[in-house]
Amino acid sequence: MKIFKQKKHNYWLLYIFIAITGYLFQSCDDNSDEFTLTKGSPEVYYVRVPNPESADSLIVKAYMDNTIVLVGNNLTSIKEMWFNDRKAILNSSLITDATLFVTIPKEIPTVVTDKIYMITKSNDTVKYDFGVQVPSPVVSRISNEYEYDGNTAIIYGDYFIDDPNKPLTIMMPGNIPVTEIKSIEKTKVTFVVPDGSQKGYINVNSLYGSGRSKFQFRDDRGMILDWDNLNANGGWRAGKVKSSDPEGISGNYVYFTGNMSGDLETWDEDNFSFNLWGKANGRPEGDLFDIPLESAQLKFEVNVTQNWSASALQMIFTPWSTTDTNGYIADNTTPRGLWRPWESTGSYTTDGWITVSFPLTNFKYSHTGATLTMAPPGNYGGLTFFVYHGGITGTDCTPYISIDNIRVVPIE
Repeated sequence: MKIFKQKKHNYWLLYIFIAITGYLFQSCDDNSDEFTLTKGSPEVYYVRVPNPESADSLIVKAYMDNTIVLVGNNLTSIKEMWFNDRKAILNSSLITDATLFVTIPKEIPTVVTDKIYMITKSNDTVKYDFGVQVPSPVVSRISNEYEYDGNTAIIYGDYFIDDPNKPLTIMMPGNIPVTEIKSIEKTKVTFVVPDGSQKGYINVNSLYGSGRSKFQFRDDRGMILDWDNLNANGGWRAGKVKSSDPEGISGNYVYFTGNMSGDLETWDEDNFSFNLWGKANGRPEGDLFDIPLESAQLKFEVNVTQNWSASALQMIFTPWSTTDTNGYIADNTTPRGLWRPWESTGSYTTDGWITVSFPLTNFKYSHTGATLTMAPPGNYGGLTFFVYHGGITGTDCTPYISIDNIRVVPIE
């Protein structure tokens, strides 16, 4: 009898659960706010920006990838929307009878009509005049900020549009035009650095305007170490320095090489580190730079000629007074930046020298990869690089890593 009663009790619980669930589903089905595609045709009164505070700002054109709001009547009758010949993604939760929020497609139209095409439930097409603006070129970075004249470089960004009636052009610092462009894609341009290129910003001009680089070519601002004029002497290890094999990018450079185990225990300071101790090196007391931490980035050029497949490049800032100790390298409390470029592919090499950058806001990890708190100002008077640990097991390797022009510059 006890067993029977227990089973009966479970059945009653099941019945109650089914009844409640059914009621909830029925309640959802009765939700008056649920989107339903309606009949008829939409009518658009005007288009505005999404910000409620600027709801009275009416617009007749907008840039790609911007969100706009159509205001009108029976907008729930729209099942598809096209800007020129590019289809937009509609989110039914953002569509009511009177308003429709939509993001303009970020693909550049091939056929420009300056119209929105609204396809209804009955497959009728309703047109509305509206222009889609293409942004001017965005120049985000370059493959190597210190590339030699006559060598090939790649700039990365967006909206690199080459039009037969107005070809894309590149102007290097010093008003030196690029005369040899090898290839143009929407997000990158490959070209030959012209003779006479100088330090400064790169400008790219297209049919849609002009864009200035977010970096300076051959940038020497905020230089910390170049091993020509600024070295790491005074540290336990000043780093092994050379200028050839491979060829340097701007004189001398430091290099790391040796046998490295794929486990996390390799510790080879002699071959894989340098210590810049500010006080011992004769640097002025204080931090090595005066840029606010949240808007600063560490940059350098690197050339990896032999496979690198284990450990992380640990980039550790230390206070100006730090000296005669390496305890901060593995103390689990000193924040640093970690670079493991081999992580996603298993091994890593470069095709010559490239520029890499790290926002200082990312200098917040322990030597094992655990997240720490970023160090406050006053802790950036020295700098140690050490290929070690990183928290991810790799494979045995004998990497050859060359590094030059370590600098801190603004994020622009």
